[in-house]
Amino acid sequence: MSHRGRLNVLGNVVRKPLRQIFSEFSGGTKPVDEVGLYTGTGDVKYHLGTSYDRPTRGGKRIHLSLVANPSHLEAVDPVVVGKTRAKQYYSNDIDRTKNMGILIHGDGSFAGQGVVYETLHLSALPNYTTGGTIHIVVNNQVAFTTDPTAGRSSQYCTDVAKALSAPIFHVNGDDVEAVVHVCELAAEWRQTFHTDVVVDIVCYRRFGHNEIDEPSFTQPKMYKVIRNHPSALQIYQNKLLESGQVTKEDIDQINSKVLSILNEEFLASKDYVPQRRDWLSAYWSGFKSPEQLSRICNTGVKPEILKNVGKAITTLPENFKPHRAVKRIFEDRAKMIETGEGIDWAVGEALAFATLLVEGNHVRLSGQDVERGTFSHRHSVLHDQESGEKYCPLDHVMMNQNEEMFTVSNSSLSEFGVLGFELGYSMENPNSLVLWEAQFGDFANGAQVMFDQFLSSGEAKWLRQTGLVVLLPHGYDGQGPEHSSARLERFLQMSDDHPYVIPEMDPTLRKQIQECNWQVVNVTTPANYFHVLRRQIHREFRKPLIVMSPKNLLRHKDCKSNLSEFDDVQGHPGFDKQGTRFKRLIKDQNDHSDLEEGIRRLVLCSGKVYYELDEQRKKANGKDIAICRVEQLCPFPYDLIQRELKRYPNAEIVWCQEEPMNMGAYSYVSPRLGTAMKALGRGTVEDIKYVGRAPSAATATGFYQVHIKEQTELVQKAIQPDPIKSPLKVSEGLRCATIVGALEVFTSSGVTHGVKDDIYSSAVRGGLVGELSRSRANKTRIDLAKGASGFAIYNIFPRPLQYELHGAYGTATQAVGATRAMTWSQRWLPCGQMTPHGR
Repeated sequence: MSHRGRLNVLGNVVRKPLRQIFSEFSGGTKPVDEVGLYTGTGDVKYHLGTSYDRPTRGGKRIHLSLVANPSHLEAVDPVVVGKTRAKQYYSNDIDRTKNMGILIHGDGSFAGQGVVYETLHLSALPNYTTGGTIHIVVNNQVAFTTDPTAGRSSQYCTDVAKALSAPIFHVNGDDVEAVVHVCELAAEWRQTFHTDVVVDIVCYRRFGHNEIDEPSFTQPKMYKVIRNHPSALQIYQNKLLESGQVTKEDIDQINSKVLSILNEEFLASKDYVPQRRDWLSAYWSGFKSPEQLSRICNTGVKPEILKNVGKAITTLPENFKPHRAVKRIFEDRAKMIETGEGIDWAVGEALAFATLLVEGNHVRLSGQDVERGTFSHRHSVLHDQESGEKYCPLDHVMMNQNEEMFTVSNSSLSEFGVLGFELGYSMENPNSLVLWEAQFGDFANGAQVMFDQFLSSGEAKWLRQTGLVVLLPHGYDGQGPEHSSARLERFLQMSDDHPYVIPEMDPTLRKQIQECNWQVVNVTTPANYFHVLRRQIHREFRKPLIVMSPKNLLRHKDCKSNLSEFDDVQGHPGFDKQGTRFKRLIKDQNDHSDLEEGIRRLVLCSGKVYYELDEQRKKANGKDIAICRVEQLCPFPYDLIQRELKRYPNAEIVWCQEEPMNMGAYSYVSPRLGTAMKALGRGTVEDIKYVGRAPSAATATGFYQVHIKEQTELVQKAIQPDPIKSPLKVSEGLRCATIVGALEVFTSSGVTHGVKDDIYSSAVRGGLVGELSRSRANKTRIDLAKGASGFAIYNIFPRPLQYELHGAYGTATQAVGATRAMTWSQRWLPCGQMTPHGR
C-alpha cells in the first residue's frame, strides 16, 4: 500500500505498537547501540513495514506482513505478489488458499502506473499465479491535485482490471457496513474462484495530500462540499442511534476508551527505546547483519557428486525425441562430464543449480526466454519434436524430486513487474537461489525503480536482506547501441563502498561484502560462474548479486573449465590456500612468480575483452605484458589488486575496457585503483593509463565495421610496445597546446621567439611533459581561428598558468602595440581582471 492510511493500517490492522509510531513522529527511530545491531539509514515512518501474528475471534492466529515500500506508488505490487507465491511454496499451499496478497491502491496510481497492469498480467501465469490477489482501491476522486478527467481516459479508475475479466465492486465509502460486506464478498470470491478481485471504495480525502497541503488551491468546490460533509464515523454513529441498536452512552464510552488508549501510548512514547526486535523481527534466524563477522565458505563440491548430477542433467529419456541440434548439444555435454574437460558456460550453470538442489535448496530462474536462453545456450526445457511434450533435466536430479524445487520459467514481456516479483520471492526464505535474467542487459533499465528503490538500498532502509541474482547479458560484439551494454556503470555508481578507504582485508576479519550494499561481477570462466552462484547460498548473510553475463563467451573456444576446477580436492586447479571458491581476481595465466621485475605493463580488465587482449598479446609476443581479470568489481578487491601491484613493481598500470570512457567500470575502478596504488607508493590515480572507447552518448556504434575498427584499435593499443599516455596528463597537455595556439592567433608574428618559448615551457609544466609540438599548436591555432572562444579556453587553466599568460600578455603589448593587444585581452581576460603587472 502507499502512504495514505498506512499509519492506520500499521496501528489498527497489523498492531504495530502505537507508542512506537508516536516515537517515530518525534524523530526517535534509531535503536540503541547493541553488539551486532545494524540500523542502516532508516526510512520515513510511512514507508516502513512490519509483521504480526494477530489472534482471530475464532481462536486462531493469522500472520500479517506489511511490506516496506518507497514513495514510488504501486512499485511494491509485484514484490507483494512474489512474496505471496514464495509463502505458498514453502508452506506447501498447493491449493493457494492459505496465503493471500492484498494490495491497497490509490485511484490515480491504479489507473496511471504501468506496473499495475504488469502485476495484474502475472495473475494467471502458471509460475506466477498466487490464486488471486485482492485489490482495494481507496478512491479519493483526486490524485494529489489532479482531477480524474486529467488523470485517466476511462470512466472508472479500475477499468484496467477489465483486461482480466476480474470482478470489480464499487462501493460507497460513507456506508461502512456496505464496505465490510463487499470486502467479505471479495474474499469469498478469491477463495472460491482463485482469481484477482477489485474493490473500489468511492470516498474522499478530507484534508490535503500531506500535513501542510492546502487542497482548496486546486479543488475549491470539492473541498467546500467536503468541509460541510459529515465524516464516515459521524454518519455511522447516527445510523446506529437511529436504529436504536446502541445508545449515546455506548458511543461515548467507546470514544473515551479509544482516546484513553491513545493518550497512554503517547505518554509512553516519550520514554520509548526501540528494541532490536522492532527492527529485525522479520530477519531470518541465524543470519548475520553487516556488523557481524561471517566466515568465508568454500564452494567446491565432491567429485562423485559432480559426476552424478552431471550425468543426470545430460541424460534424456529413451523415448524422448529432441531436436537433432539439441540432441547433439546434450551428447557433447555428456562427453564434457565424462572426460572432465571443456565444461562450457551452460553446463557450469547447470552444475551450480544441480549441486544446490541436492543440498536441499530451492532454485528459481525466470525472465524473458530463459528456458532456452536468449542465445540458445541453456536448453533447460526441451521439447519433443513429435509430441510437443516438455522435459526439464534439472527436475530429475534426485529421486522423487518436487517438481517446483527447480523452477525455470519464461516470463511475460515485462522487466519492472517480473523483477519485482522475483525480488519479493527471494525475500521470503534465504535457502533459495532466485535469479532473474534480462533478455539483453540493456533492457534492465525498464526496471530501474526496482534497482534504485529496492535492490540497491532495501537493506539499508528497511533491514531486509535478499540474495537475488540478476543476470544481465553484456558485451561489445557489434550488435548496436541497444544490445551491447548492461549499463555496468550504473550499478557501480550505486555501490556504497568507499573509493578512498581500504577496508579490513584479512580473510579472518574481512566484512567488506557484508558492509557493501551489493556485489557486481563480470565473470570470465564457467568455473568462476559456478562458484559465484554457489557462494550466494554458502554464506551466513544474503546480498544481491549483479552479474554482467556473457554472450559470445557462451561458445568461445577458450572460455572453458575443467571439472577439477569445480571440486574441493586439494591440488586441483581451483584449489588455493583457502580451498575452492570464487576468485575475485584471476591472475595472469603465464605462471609468473611472486616477483616479476621484467614486466613492463600490467593490464587490468574485466569481462570478455580479456580473451581478445590475450590473443593480441600472443600475436605480438608480448611476454613483458601481464593481464589480470578483475572478476568482482564491487566490492573492490583491494587485497588482490595490491598483490598484483607488488608482483609487477616496474609495470605501468593500464585499465582496459570495451565501453566508452564515461561508461563501463573506469569511473568506478579509477579512484579505487588509485587508492590501492597510493598505499603502496606506486603513484596515484593520475598514473593510471586508460585504454577503451572515447566518451559517447550512445553505448555503442550501430555500424559493424566501425565496431570492428574501434575494438581492434583498443586491443592493439593495450598491447602496443610504446608507453601509453595517461588520460589526465594528456588532457592537461592538450589544453596547454590550445592556449599556445591561441596566443599565436592573437599576437600574430609580433611575439618574439623568447616569449613563445616561455609559453611552451608553461605548457610543459601544465602537464604535457614533452608531448607538445609546434605543429600540434599550429593545428589548434587554425581551429581557434575558425571561431573558438579564447576566453573559455583560458578559464580552464590552473591559476598559476593564468598568471604566466598574463605576463606573456604584458610582453605582447610591447611587441605588437596596445591596440592589437587590447583586442587580444578582450577575448582572453575576464572583465575587469588585472594582470600581475597591473595592465
